[in-house]
Amino acid sequence: MSWRKLAFKVIALAGLTAATGCAVIDRRASEREAMAEANTPPLGEFVELDDGRRVHAFVEGSGPDLVLIHGASGNLRDFTYSLVDRLTDRYRVIAFDRPGMGYTDRADPAYDTAANNGAEPVREQARMLQLAADKIGVADPVVLGHSFGGAVALAWGLERPQDTAALVVLSGASNPWPGGLGASYSVPNSSLGGRLAVPLVSALLSDKTLETMVDGVFTPQSAPAGYADYIGASLALRRDSLRANARQVTSLKPQLAQMVPLYSDLPMPVEILHGEADDTVPATIHAIPLSRQIPNANLVLLPGIGHMPHHVAQDDVEAAIDRAAARAGLHPTP
Repeated sequence: MSWRKLAFKVIALAGLTAATGCAVIDRRASEREAMAEANTPPLGEFVELDDGRRVHAFVEGSGPDLVLIHGASGNLRDFTYSLVDRLTDRYRVIAFDRPGMGYTDRADPAYDTAANNGAEPVREQARMLQLAADKIGVADPVVLGHSFGGAVALAWGLERPQDTAALVVLSGASNPWPGGLGASYSVPNSSLGGRLAVPLVSALLSDKTLETMVDGVFTPQSAPAGYADYIGASLALRRDSLRANARQVTSLKPQLAQMVPLYSDLPMPVEILHGEADDTVPATIHAIPLSRQIPNANLVLLPGIGHMPHHVAQDDVEAAIDRAAARAGLHPTP
């Protein structure tokens, strides 16, 4: 799910604050958050780090380790909907909720303060997930990241270049893009918007609108039947998740600008898979330049495919993972 199409709704809903008691809005938001968590409980296990932070992880299968990192506004159920079942016969699959998303804690509570501008660096997200991976014995993994998770996967490789077997960047954000993100992110990322607009969206955004937004991410394809309910799209409407997501996405562009010069140092094989019809993270801005920035990159463009290949082009995604493993010298169990 993306904030992009929420822009006008966020601004319009914010105008209701003067006429609606904040306590009523907060109560309604709390009720919807509790319902979202009751309907979509944690699916995996909690990995507790030494400092008390918790990371939600789903682990299943046997073979070389394969780490899956989801995109903006998502959670690990994006992978367990159907992709994981296609992989567990030859990989030990570890799907994580990213920091601040799903049921994983923020990387650092300081990122909720104005002094830090809400930025939660992708490299720090990678480090937090790596600490969780260490706790469950992950070794030399193939790391796949989708969309925003693609940036985190690249950061994972930069943080541990010698301990990462391969990367798979799936519809991944990897390069700075022209222009800004607009009110859909700037409003919830602002101090006033975070206090007023975010609770209103959490409390009042209709389920129908949410499903329409989810379906829009799949354009020109459509979301699979029951997908929005399965992944618990309403988890992304929790106030803390809305704020965390807006802050993470808003801070991404300058971080990518800092990462780009480092891509040439990545030593591992990298498979880049991207839909040519993706207008959320366009291949011309991200995948194609990335394929020239990484020495060991292999680019596959998917004609007519949008932003969600792991649901609508699963054979291609499996093939990319298997190529990455083979290029890294891993031998998945047949």
